[in-house]
Amino acid sequence: MEWKSVSFDWNQIRAFLATVDEGSFSAAARVLGLTQPTLGRQIAALESDLGVTLFERNGRRMDLTKSGLELVEQARAMLQAAGQISLTASGQSQSIEGEVSITATEAMMAYMLPPFVARLRQQAPGIEIRLVASDKVSDLTAREADIAIRHVQPEQPDLIAKKLGQTQARLYAASNYHDQIGRPDANQDLTGVDFIGQDHYLRSLRVLSGRGLQLDRANYKMISSSSVTLWEMVKAGLGLAVMTDDVAQRTPGVEPAFPDMEPFDVPVWLVTHRELHSSRRIRMVFDLLAEHFSEIRTYR
Repeated sequence: MEWKSVSFDWNQIRAFLATVDEGSFSAAARVLGLTQPTLGRQIAALESDLGVTLFERNGRRMDLTKSGLELVEQARAMLQAAGQISLTASGQSQSIEGEVSITATEAMMAYMLPPFVARLRQQAPGIEIRLVASDKVSDLTAREADIAIRHVQPEQPDLIAKKLGQTQARLYAASNYHDQIGRPDANQDLTGVDFIGQDHYLRSLRVLSGRGLQLDRANYKMISSSSVTLWEMVKAGLGLAVMTDDVAQRTPGVEPAFPDMEPFDVPVWLVTHRELHSSRRIRMVFDLLAEHFSEIRTYR
């Protein structure tokens, strides 16, 4: 290895890739937690060390030069290798202290995980838990989290998954809202009955219409990107929304709507990266999560 030929450092590569992905020094500096002048100096140092110009300014954007384009693929390979080093080091750690990050849907994070966290704090007080509430499928291979609770089985070969069982989801409303609308059945005209949807509510509308409900867009008077906000509106008696039984059965004052309508099966998977599963602290959290969900009676 000709060590003297490698004169740039990893921070310069990170600054380069962040600028490529974000399109400007200011945006790249924000995602890296740096000041814009600091990031600019790292880019300038990389250009100086390599003897090339990597970016051209185009208004507020930074566009790659031909030299910059030629370096992107190699820089991304370095990023992937750096992530693999981090994964391997985390997996070899045998300490039961340190951070473990868990990602799950907003509703599960808010209503299902607090009892688990209390239990974990008693059994392993040295573990620091970071909870990442997200309704998207996080990419564990990119280290967005150490452990994910998902409703779909992962397909990536470097992930391992344990099926915790499945719960069910159905339409719920507050009892006082049921009293207000007279508890209609699924075959009745639902004009004037308010439904609460998330951003993808049109998909929900199609699915519920396929189950025989007479719905259209006019029924959806309230839309929220947050499943927690949606559920709080249901609790406040503002309308009907789909929620899983595990959350609903822990919420006083709500009841199923259209009880004769078939519920939706919702599988629950516990997922981690294959290398991380050999870490004692991550394995402990993984196993305790599996035990926690096995004790929830809505899972089968």
